[in-house]
Amino acid sequence: MKQFSRAGAGALVLSALVAASPAAAEVVRADEDSFVTRHEVVVEASPKDVWLALISPSGWWQSEHTWSGDAKNLSLMPKAGGCFCETIPEVDEPGRFTLEGSVEHMRVVQAYPERALRMVGSLGPLQSEPVTGVLTIAISTTPKGTRILWEYNVGGPMRYEVAVISKAVDGVMGAQIAALAKPLGVVAMPASVPPPAAEAPAEAKPEPAGQGGAKVAPPSAPAAAAKPGPAPAPAPAKAGTPVTLPGIKPTPGPAAAPAPAAKPADKPASKPATKTPSVDEAFSDIGDKPPR
Repeated sequence: MKQFSRAGAGALVLSALVAASPAAAEVVRADEDSFVTRHEVVVEASPKDVWLALISPSGWWQSEHTWSGDAKNLSLMPKAGGCFCETIPEVDEPGRFTLEGSVEHMRVVQAYPERALRMVGSLGPLQSEPVTGVLTIAISTTPKGTRILWEYNVGGPMRYEVAVISKAVDGVMGAQIAALAKPLGVVAMPASVPPPAAEAPAEAKPEPAGQGGAKVAPPSAPAAAAKPGPAPAPAPAKAGTPVTLPGIKPTPGPAAAPAPAAKPADKPASKPATKTPSVDEAFSDIGDKPPR
């Protein structure tokens, strides 16, 4: 994503990005100063081929979301401390000469070949804000092919309205994973995981002047009134929960609520609702290897 120095230009770019966002794009969590976007795709290619493509962004990252205007200037060093960087070519033309420049888009904090790539950095217009963005890309095998789960978790004070910037970023993230998956043979690209009812975004409420503009109020939902009768089934796992490291299996989901007093204490609990696997579960098939 390109960054613009003037707020007016930035607003126009964000509006254009939102308009171009894929229909399946989904912000799974958003509050006053943070948001999480998540996308998923299953491809025919093997985990090895997916990994090799992933660490070569010059072959799939969209040029319109670079600073130089050409994805060929991108590079990624797949090791801890490695840089997802971009070279700004020198200019040598009549009447103008500049030296070569560079941009750090993100820094690698975990590179687990054919399993996971995690990077930290603020992409595009977020680079001008004191926010932290964590991009986790998990690779796992399924009966239908290789699954790629892509999650970008952003948090911190920003001058953009979360309701606007989150949708813009989500649209670009969706476009990038689609570009990565296309040459790998797309088997299925389901819609992003929807947030639970309690996580539904609240209506935007403006803040007092001098706070950087209106922001989206933290999502909230009124607590459900207590009702007599059988205990409900366990709720699905909360969207956007922290991602575990390879080798650490996800914590089991919440246990079912106890049966009513009139019922036997050992009555089997009802089955939990089916949900799309989270990033944590994408790591669960790594086994009992210690985190690296």
